[in-house]
Amino acid sequence: MTILVGLFNRSPKDSVLKNNIKKFKEFKKLLQAKKYDEALKTGAELLKAVPNHHDALFMMGGIYYLKNKYKTTISYLDKSLDIGAYDVDALLLKAYSHQKLGESKRVISCCEKILEVDPKNTSVTELLKQLNS
Repeated sequence: MTILVGLFNRSPKDSVLKNNIKKFKEFKKLLQAKKYDEALKTGAELLKAVPNHHDALFMMGGIYYLKNKYKTTISYLDKSLDIGAYDVDALLLKAYSHQKLGESKRVISCCEKILEVDPKNTSVTELLKQLNS
C-alpha cells in the first residue's frame, strides 16, 4: 500500500519525531526544576537523536556554564552557533565563558558579532567596560 502525501492529505505520524518532542519537553522540565545532572543525561540522549537541535545545544551549554565547565560550554555553544550564527544569547554566554577563562580577544570577538545585530545591547557594553578596566 502506498501512502500519498499531498497538499491536502495528512502526513503519516512520525513516532520518532513525537519521541524527540517528548524528550525535549522532559529536558526543559528538568532544567526548570534545576535537576541539572538529570537534564544533562536527557539532553545528551536528545542530541544523539537530533544532533543539530539548536535549543538543546544552547541549553546544554547553559547547564555546563552553571557547573563552571566553561570549555564544555563553549563547545556546545559553537555547535549552536554553527546553526544560528547570530544568536545573541548564545554569543553572550560564549563571551562570558571566554571571560571566565581569561580569553579577552575571544570575548571581544563575540561582543563585536553581537553588536552587528544588536548595537544597543547593554550586556555587551557592560562586559566590554569590565574588560577595559
